[in-house]
Amino acid sequence: MASLATVAPPSTSASLSDRLDVYARVAVHSGLGLRAGQELLITAPLDALPLVRRVTEHAYRAGASLVTTMYADDETTLARYRFAPDGSFDHAATWLHDGIATAYRSGAARLGITGADPALLSGQNPDRVSRANVALSKASRPALELITRHEINWSIIAAATPAWARAVFPGEAEEAAVGKLWDAILAASRLDTPDPVAAWKQHSAALQSRAALLNEKRYSALRYSGPGTELEVGLADGHLWLGGGTTALNGIPCLPNIPTEEVFTTPHRERVEGTVRSTKPLSYQGTLIEEIAVRFAGGRVVEARAKTGQEVLERMLGTDEGAARLGEVALVPHSSPISASGLLFSNTLFDENAACHIAMGQAYSTCLQHGDTLSGEQLEAAGANESLIHVDWMIGSGALDVDGVTAAGKREPLLRAGEWV
Repeated sequence: MASLATVAPPSTSASLSDRLDVYARVAVHSGLGLRAGQELLITAPLDALPLVRRVTEHAYRAGASLVTTMYADDETTLARYRFAPDGSFDHAATWLHDGIATAYRSGAARLGITGADPALLSGQNPDRVSRANVALSKASRPALELITRHEINWSIIAAATPAWARAVFPGEAEEAAVGKLWDAILAASRLDTPDPVAAWKQHSAALQSRAALLNEKRYSALRYSGPGTELEVGLADGHLWLGGGTTALNGIPCLPNIPTEEVFTTPHRERVEGTVRSTKPLSYQGTLIEEIAVRFAGGRVVEARAKTGQEVLERMLGTDEGAARLGEVALVPHSSPISASGLLFSNTLFDENAACHIAMGQAYSTCLQHGDTLSGEQLEAAGANESLIHVDWMIGSGALDVDGVTAAGKREPLLRAGEWV
């Protein structure tokens, strides 16, 4: 197995091919921590083929027993919405997702490469889009549960695609836009540092240290104050803060997200009160939802408004009983590199790491003490939410203050003007 310590990091003047080679090695070794003998399942858009080939090469060099890639194609996705019968949108390939879950149970690692067109389905019937996503969520739940419990080592990275690049850099020629998006992805992923592997180790350790400090505090709640936001989020009983890398239940250290800037934990699904406003648009199901404003009472969203995408927002919150409750809270400094870039990526992997955020829907059991051993009833008793969805949206800015609330009700400053105190 090649050692990353012997790999010369690329400079920003290096060819894209050389930079992708290092990116692939970081994904395999730092992101996945892939072990000899493991299978690897990759999901990726067709336009990510050059990166997939590099990842596949380095996975086999690391000793992978088999690498399997499932590709997504925009044109075939759109063909379904244009030509498929209406009743088919309540159907998903359950057999396929059962097979994916079987692969995970057999020890396969998982790498997701994101890069979809954020507006791909914006012109399609929102009812059909919603029904298709509900069917997909139900079919993929067995596999998703293995991911959310960190039963296996997994990671998500990104690839610049023409459609995504056009959304991030409108008005640019396609080649220039794709080049700029690659530059932004690789910079946010610490690939342009003198030693990307050392940079990720240092950054992961810093996030883990921040999470450890929050775990020592044992706050009962978080209090958010900012323009349009006065929100108190009670934290789940026995909650755990996480950040940076983690060790999966199979004993393999991995970095689930590259890039990542957050520390996060599980809120109590019934202890959320107040109002909150989004600070960045949310790209969901091919629709840009802008200026979200919601009010929580008893842990549930009871009022929801959006400047654009109102119907899609309402459908999302109505997916199931847990969709209108919180499953995650995350703290991110306003000065994060992704925020400092000034770009709106319209991609959750990046935008959630630009600002403090909350997530509607499913909670992570790993963010609870001994969460991997708790039954569904025990998770519910601790306050963890259950849902078919998990949708992050951004609420942080340079004007947001966050306090930790102790069990005695004392408020202690955590962030002021978006920065750690």
